Amino acid sequence: MTPALLARLMSGEGAALLAALPPYDESAAFTLADRLRAEGFDADLVAAALTQSRLRARAEDKFGEAAHSMLFTVDGLEQATRRQIARLHARRLLDSGTRHVFDLGCGIGSDARAFADAGLRVTAVDADEVTAGVAHFNLRAFEHAQAHCERAEDVTVPAPTQARDAAVWLDPARRTPGVSDIHGRTRRTFRLDQLAPSWDLVREVSSGSAAAGVKLSPSFAHSQIPLGTQAQWTSYDGEVLECALWWNDAAWDPGRSAVVVSDQFAYEVLERDADGANPETARLDRMHGFLYEADRAVIRAGLSGALVRRVDGAELDTGIGIVTSPRDVIVPWAKKYAVSDAIPFNIKALRSWVRDHRIGRLTIKKKGASVDPEQLRRQLRPRGDNEATILVTRVGGAHAVLMLVPTA
Repeated sequence: MTPALLARLMSGEGAALLAALPPYDESAAFTLADRLRAEGFDADLVAAALTQSRLRARAEDKFGEAAHSMLFTVDGLEQATRRQIARLHARRLLDSGTRHVFDLGCGIGSDARAFADAGLRVTAVDADEVTAGVAHFNLRAFEHAQAHCERAEDVTVPAPTQARDAAVWLDPARRTPGVSDIHGRTRRTFRLDQLAPSWDLVREVSSGSAAAGVKLSPSFAHSQIPLGTQAQWTSYDGEVLECALWWNDAAWDPGRSAVVVSDQFAYEVLERDADGANPETARLDRMHGFLYEADRAVIRAGLSGALVRRVDGAELDTGIGIVTSPRDVIVPWAKKYAVSDAIPFNIKALRSWVRDHRIGRLTIKKKGASVDPEQLRRQLRPRGDNEATILVTRVGGAHAVLMLVPTA
């Protein structure tokens, strides 16, 4: 989409056309496009409006009903922060004393909207003219927020001595310009040296601000965490979506942490929770009891020890994120199972167990084990009226199979 086409879509005939479109239906899109062109609408405008209709339908998952009053780009929607997580970003900056946020690399404005909604003054910029225009549109309801086209490198953020309540938020582009795929998305990069703005600039601007936050890929390496910052991995409904780095006044607990988010709650797990945790791994002959599987954000942050301490248990194997304990404990950021049996991994013995228990419906989970669940299912040949869930994993360095019973 060109800046000129975006301008047509945001006002006049384009805005009216977009507002009049029915709920998006992929199967009816071509027929609708033909009808609109036959009614005299420009082909480019029809294509742009239908693209927005499709993106709005997709964006409901991230933005709810607000998606239908927003504009999007394909890459922008892909990288946009979920509203539940953006609100946490805004709350952290607000509670750090921030009153004015400079959003450098604002994309379509997902975080900027949350900042503005929290009452913060927002100056948002994006180097891409169309993306900046989309962000400007998405911020139109907030008088204290604005977005315009400018490179992050060219923005002057006030020093703490000039404005102690000014903070910076950076979401470096993690897609490389070039040929798009069939869905219109460009290639994603996971390398720090390919970020835009550069990783060097991100560190320079962040460290020189009173408070700063940077949204990075969840694959961000522990070894790259700058001294004195807080690296916070965040998941939503079990999927790890980002690693946010917090600087200075916003770095409340320097080190590694995790935030587990759903529509109902947000729990934070801190590195210090793991201090003094029992480093020993589990033993197969002591597996009866309960099994706790840490949320992926906790595992990605390297905080399995926090779960060990929480349930007073032992990790199945180092870094695997699954802990056994005889205690029945409520841990909001971990799944819990009862363990009914545990045996060394052996196809013949496992097939006998499946046959003896007349298992016909078998769920096979794996963690830290090099097995193909479907191939294993064929080898076990489940038949019978009963069902079971098994976990193929490592216990104390050796492959094992645990028979699980889900708990409420």
